Amino acid sequence: MTDQRTPPHHVDWETPSEFRAHPHAELPPAPDDGRVRLPWTRVFLLGLGAFAVWFLLFAPTLQHDAQVSPVGTRRTVSLDVTGPFAALSRALQLSHIVSITGRSNRLPGGTVGLTESGPKGVTPRPSAPPRRGGDNRGSPSTTPTTAPNPKDPTAAAPLRVLIVGDSIGLDLGGPLQSDLAQTGVVNAALDARESTGLTRPDYFNWPAELTSDVNRVDPQVVVIMMGANDAQDFLGPPDVPYGAPQWNTLYAQRVAQFIQIAQSKGAATVWVGMPPMQNPTLNAQMADLNGVVQQQAAAAHPPVTYLSTDRSLGTAQGGYTAFITNAGGQVVNVRTPDGTHLTPSGGQVVAEQVINELQTLGYHIP
Repeated sequence: MTDQRTPPHHVDWETPSEFRAHPHAELPPAPDDGRVRLPWTRVFLLGLGAFAVWFLLFAPTLQHDAQVSPVGTRRTVSLDVTGPFAALSRALQLSHIVSITGRSNRLPGGTVGLTESGPKGVTPRPSAPPRRGGDNRGSPSTTPTTAPNPKDPTAAAPLRVLIVGDSIGLDLGGPLQSDLAQTGVVNAALDARESTGLTRPDYFNWPAELTSDVNRVDPQVVVIMMGANDAQDFLGPPDVPYGAPQWNTLYAQRVAQFIQIAQSKGAATVWVGMPPMQNPTLNAQMADLNGVVQQQAAAAHPPVTYLSTDRSLGTAQGGYTAFITNAGGQVVNVRTPDGTHLTPSGGQVVAEQVINELQTLGYHIP
């Protein structure tokens, strides 16, 4: 006996004539919710036009970003693409529109210029000139005063400390500035900029910035922590690629110049080395740069104090670790997920290391 049941997957298709032979329900029109519906082609063209306007407005900024990027194919292509648009943007003076938004004058870094924290001290009042005829009775005393000893700071005569660096220097600079200012006897100034260093003064001129900072702050101690962005080519002509035999010589000259500026008004200088990095290539580069800095620190007159962070932020062997155990036996997260920067706790570890070193050098900081 044959089973006449219809299989579950069977579909009875109607022929076109059968489909047209009987009415079908129509979908109700979409409710009017006030939105304007456009074809996707028009939406695409509108988006493309908006992007073109944005690209033209910010072409000079994009060209600048390409100019300061590491030398290579990507930089060359970026300059070729942005160059004509940047020229057109300047010719049309579109930069004035960008200036109104406040987006054109971007400064590298996490701080906008120099910030100071802590006591300002008391400016000594000038003594009154002697009276005519030599009669100085009743006039203020003109006994000469000696300059305060910077190693014995007070609220009236605070120790002036200048902290400079790149983004990792900023990770240190925030906690260090706060800790020093809270002592009540230290005026701490901080100038740290992200994505900066000594190899690309065309992007950010650190020697000029440090000269300005030193003239403004007149520091008695300068703390430096930078180098994370420096393992890249020196721009020429001719370009000197990182890893070339003469690269370390040129970098040593930049470091020596920076130290000379820091010491130009007699300030004691402390240079904090780059910490171990999670990326093996970057870690090797930072070890190379640290070696150059350490040599220049020892050769300076007077010598610069070099502080290694290999063990304060790394393993007992100086390797990378995201967690350390502090003196109290607590496990502390000292590195951010990118394996490069410092967490606030990591910055605090190095800040305490710097303050301990200053105390070792004879500065009476409570």
